[in-house]
Amino acid sequence: MAAGTKEDPWVLTTAPGSSQYTMYRDEQAEPPALVCQVGSTTLKYRLRAIDDLQGWLNAQDDWVLLGAADEKKPAAEGTVEAWGRSPDNPVGGWYGLRNGYRGRFGMYLPPLLEALGLVELTHDARNNRMRALRN
Repeated sequence: MAAGTKEDPWVLTTAPGSSQYTMYRDEQAEPPALVCQVGSTTLKYRLRAIDDLQGWLNAQDDWVLLGAADEKKPAAEGTVEAWGRSPDNPVGGWYGLRNGYRGRFGMYLPPLLEALGLVELTHDARNNRMRALRN
């Protein structure tokens, strides 16, 4: 597996298998970030999203719909996307850092957690779900 650095990013595929993208850790950013490159578009999420999302999934103790949505569109209640922008999550709102590109949390974070061996993820054409792996 890649190191997850700018020089050796993770190469990931969305849950439905329709798009490939890269992600890497930027621990020097303020706040530390995950940089997601999708074609010519760069999205950034808080690095702590990996641990926070895994913790939330552990508390759910079941499958959760991803519910990916752009920033300007509402997120379906109870989905990974809704949690990633909820005022009730550990950061009190958006994990996305780049204004105008803060959404799609439910699209790009789940495949990373799967690649890191932290979650199970379905790979259907639509309505994908994830759940925490139990140690």
